Formats: sequence, structure tokens, C-alpha cells
Amino acid sequence: MSKHERWSALLELLAAEGRLEVEEAATTLEVSAATIRRDLDELAEQQMLVRTRGGAIAHGVSYELPLRYKSSRHASEKQRIAAAAADLVADGDVVGLNGGTTTTEVARALALRASAGGGAGAGAGPVLTVVTNALNIAGELAVRPQIKLVVTGGVARPQTYELVGPLTMGVLNEVVLDVVILGVDGVDPELGVMAHQEDEASVSRLLAERSHRVIVVTDSSKMGKRAFARICGLDRIDVVVTDSAIPAEAAGRLTDAGIKVITV
Repeated sequence: MSKHERWSALLELLAAEGRLEVEEAATTLEVSAATIRRDLDELAEQQMLVRTRGGAIAHGVSYELPLRYKSSRHASEKQRIAAAAADLVADGDVVGLNGGTTTTEVARALALRASAGGGAGAGAGPVLTVVTNALNIAGELAVRPQIKLVVTGGVARPQTYELVGPLTMGVLNEVVLDVVILGVDGVDPELGVMAHQEDEASVSRLLAERSHRVIVVTDSSKMGKRAFARICGLDRIDVVVTDSAIPAEAAGRLTDAGIKVITV
């Protein structure tokens, strides 16, 4: 098991239980207690947890999220999708993220990768730049020195933690992204990708317009589904990352539209 995988597993255990004991974690991950102690020390340095005698407790900023975000951490499909999407991001990229359960997992995967890579030393620049309109993602990344964080501003939607409105659009009109990773509520072969709320769809649409590459992350249950507000057509999408339960017909239609489909 690599360091990145151990860190992911430790943080998942911490999210579920609220605290970790070194010996218990070592048994669960089948590694030595010394390895777990080193991992916890390094994660504490990255402000991803709080070290205690004999273990660790959750860091408040990372885990005080709405229930919908907490519950998503235990959805293995979304975690695998997020890891695969994070692998498509190169060091130095400017990455856009909208709000949602899957993009929240992407943000955590990017933070773990940046931290495991050694961090930003004295005089070193950030590993990544992330531009987001999601307050919870901003909370995840604000304490990560390896990531330059740009938050759009705007009016907060309490149901989703997303910032929307003219202030949000004004900031996005001033930036250029290498890649945007979008969470969506529906993928229709004719209409494209959609969201339930029109103001959130508008932000996601502008993120796509400002980006060189557009990656959609979604579990297969969204395939063939329609939502209220259209984000963009399939012709604007470069990659879809989803789980292996995607129907063959849906995958074929995406491929026919010139989209690379990655299943995990």
C-alpha cells in the first residue's frame, strides 16, 4: 500500500469514527504501528487531522460539513471516480471545481496527492491552483499550503454550499483554467449535462467556457437522466469519469460524441 493510499484510508477511517488509535489503525491497514505514527505526524503537519497521544482526532475544518457531504465519503464509487479524475490533473494546472459530493471527493484527492508529494517548501510555488465556487471545498483546501486557492465570491446557497450570482460570474470571467472538473445532476445524450438549479448551472457553464479541458465526474445513476437546467452540450465535454455500472449503450453514445469514457 502506497503512502497516498494509506493516507486516504486513514482519513476515511477518521471521517467515519471521529478518532483513530495507532494500534487499531495499524491492524486495519496491515502495516506497522511506527508507519501509522509517521503518517499521522505528517497528516497533522498538513493540518488534515489533530494528533493526540496514541492516535488522532478529526480536524474541524475538514469534517464539519453538511450531512450530504459526510455521507458521500463512504460511497466507494465516488471515491474511485474522484481518484481517477485527480490523476488526469498535472502538477502546475489551474483546476476549476464546482460544488457537489463527487467534486468534494476530487478536492480531497488533489489535496492528498499534493501533500504526499512533499509539500511546498520555502520559496517553492504551489503544486496546483484550484478555482472554486464551493464553500466546503474552499474549507477543505484553505489550510493546504501546496494548493493556491481562488474562491469566486457570490451569494451562498445553503443547501449546496455553492456561491452563485453576478459576483461569482465576474471573477470567473477574469480567469483562465487548464481543466475544469464538473459534478452534474444529469447526463442526456441529446441535451448534454445538467444541474437541478439554474444559477448553479450558469456557474458550471462558465467554468466550462473558461477551461481548456472539461471533465465530468458522475456515478452511473445520472446517465440518461435529465435535470432542470442545462450546463452545456456533450460537444464541450472531453472526458467522463464514471463507475463500471454505466450501461453499454450510454457509454457508446458518449464515445460516439467524441468523449473519452473512463470507468472505475
